[in-house]
Amino acid sequence: MNKTAIKNFAIWARNKLIADVSYDARLIGITEEGVAKPLPQSFGGTQFFDIGTAEPYSISGEAVRQRDKLIEVIQQKEKDTDYKTAYQYVIEEVAYTWFNRLIAIRFMEVNDYLPSHIRVLSSESGKLEPDLVTTPFDAELPFTAEEEAQIFQLKQDNKLDEVFRILFLKQCNALNEGLPEMFERIGGWTELLFPKNLLREDSVIAHMVKDIPEEDWNDQVQIIGWLYQYYNSEPKDKVFANLKKNIKISAADIPAATQLFTPDWIVRYMVENSLGRLWTEGHGKPENANWKYYLEEAEQEDSVKSELENLRAAYREIQPEQIKIIDPCMGSGHILVYAFDVLMDIYTACGWSERDAAKSILRNNLYGLDIDRRAYQLAYFAVMMKARQYNRRILSAEN
Repeated sequence: MNKTAIKNFAIWARNKLIADVSYDARLIGITEEGVAKPLPQSFGGTQFFDIGTAEPYSISGEAVRQRDKLIEVIQQKEKDTDYKTAYQYVIEEVAYTWFNRLIAIRFMEVNDYLPSHIRVLSSESGKLEPDLVTTPFDAELPFTAEEEAQIFQLKQDNKLDEVFRILFLKQCNALNEGLPEMFERIGGWTELLFPKNLLREDSVIAHMVKDIPEEDWNDQVQIIGWLYQYYNSEPKDKVFANLKKNIKISAADIPAATQLFTPDWIVRYMVENSLGRLWTEGHGKPENANWKYYLEEAEQEDSVKSELENLRAAYREIQPEQIKIIDPCMGSGHILVYAFDVLMDIYTACGWSERDAAKSILRNNLYGLDIDRRAYQLAYFAVMMKARQYNRRILSAEN
């Protein structure tokens, strides 16, 4: 895995998305300095804003209501701080929302996990235009007749960025059915700040596809954790710089200051010698298990051996679905994801099929907590992608 490429992309993408989202907000009169009123020539359901060009920028209909809601969200946040901090918080939240969805869909399309099996951000042939934009109606997304006509006309007019915007939002909302905690339904003010020009060669999508080797996404869900940690690296550096100046950490800064992606060998050592040992003590090590960090038990005194035998007798009664694992500070879910693999070794050693085992692990075995909702969403996504690796129908309604 090319972690240098991943780090460089994540840091660059954060700043790029923040700049893009800030630009979208500025178009509708919302900046770090304050909220501008629409120009006097605004009328009915249309509002105009001065953006320093000959022609003002305009929004109408639903976009006007979305703008009002965005202002309300900033003002609500401002009650706990000041306007500038509230504005920055909201812009960061929107930027991360789009980053979150972009990396999730990229992982799914590379591994062919999307229900339509049509790439959303890239093309199988290597062209810049995503396959979804090329063949939008092959993806079986729910379109109204009006939406179909709009997409057809935009394609005729070569307005592909606008086509992509419609399709990407539609795809995210469609994924809500199988991954509701990751793909919350998009609407309102978040949709209003969807970055423009995402099909250009200098866009976040183009760099993600080009800069990170595709093999780094193949069945390697830990890439999500690395992207998350590197995305937060600049905010984390800022927090620690402020600590040296005796500047108090705010509640909003805690996630960036405390997130650390645990190296793979440490995760394996921890899980194999906790979950793995619990099972091995009562049932023996599964024959199919490749636990290279598992440590065989050292020679014990007779009194200790007696106590261990009592424990083993109890452990022999444990069934796979009875095991409970909780990570109280799960971050992006690295420990839970590997625990899934170890549990799969245990289940299959007991005669379970991988398909049924994956469902049981999700329902019965894994639990996690984190103070950062963004981390929670990525951990949830990572665990679900691990389940999808073993059960191709895990994201469908019947499961």
